[in-house]
Amino acid sequence: MPNDAPRPVDGLVTPRFAAPASFMRLPIRESAEGIDIAILGIPFDGAVTNRPGTRHGPRALRDASTLMRRVHPVSLVEPYKLCRVADLGDAETNPVDVMKTLELVEARVAAIRTAGAWVLGAGGDHLMSLPLLRGLKRAAPATPPLGLVHFDAHSDTADTYFGGSRFTHGTPFRRAVEEGILDPRRIVQIGIRGTLYETDDMEWAMAAGIRILRIEECEELGPEGVIAEARRVIGAGPAYLTFDIDSLDPAFAPGTGTPEVGGLTPREAMRLLRGLRGLDFLGADLVEVSPPFDPTGNTAMVGATMMFEMLCLLAAARAGRR
Repeated sequence: MPNDAPRPVDGLVTPRFAAPASFMRLPIRESAEGIDIAILGIPFDGAVTNRPGTRHGPRALRDASTLMRRVHPVSLVEPYKLCRVADLGDAETNPVDVMKTLELVEARVAAIRTAGAWVLGAGGDHLMSLPLLRGLKRAAPATPPLGLVHFDAHSDTADTYFGGSRFTHGTPFRRAVEEGILDPRRIVQIGIRGTLYETDDMEWAMAAGIRILRIEECEELGPEGVIAEARRVIGAGPAYLTFDIDSLDPAFAPGTGTPEVGGLTPREAMRLLRGLRGLDFLGADLVEVSPPFDPTGNTAMVGATMMFEMLCLLAAARAGRR
């Protein structure tokens, strides 16, 4: 990287509790020009069906991410040496209008991608994965349907909620498959568990070819088996990575809208993410952090840690494409 590449504020010079908060202590930029990876906040919770508060997620994640250092402890990847990374602020949203927010976020992501940067989103509820994916497709319409590695307690492939609402945090990946953005045969969902309203969403997902790794199968396969299966499903093609914080057990991440007991531990999730290195990720997001339900701030800290893991994956993928 050239000498003028963005760098995090040095924690050995300025303490991590000092200076204005930004994602990973990176400079905040208005433009994605000259940037390889843009970290974008998406403050929205207008599509949740249970507990709100994810509109406050990006701000809490920024603050918690000041604890991140520069170098990955295992791979020794330093993403800021592989790529030019910056905090691109927050996407504009309309807190009382879901459809307008989808338009606003899609346009912002498309502009960032057109400028040459990949996006790591920080949400926001899980519906925000849909405009992120739409924005990538809008900027590069010739890109084939993407694969998806999806960490979650829920499949998020429901059709409608509340008598016909098609756009909620429980429907984004059904919509993305229907719109040809995702290839269902290259989707793997990890950590799925919890009770269901009905069986339609799971039946639709399995009929479409989505590989669902329920938490029981994750336990049976073990981390290496889950990693191998995820890599098999995704293959060598381009893919997207999404991490819902409720994939983790609420003992570790209680600050989320729809907690489900019996989930992954942070250590398990970190091991699984590290095993995905080498996949051709073109973008990613971390969603569903709801700070009001965790006054300790631990959920945001766990979320920021997962974001750093994801940033290392994106940086390695982008550098590999060079």
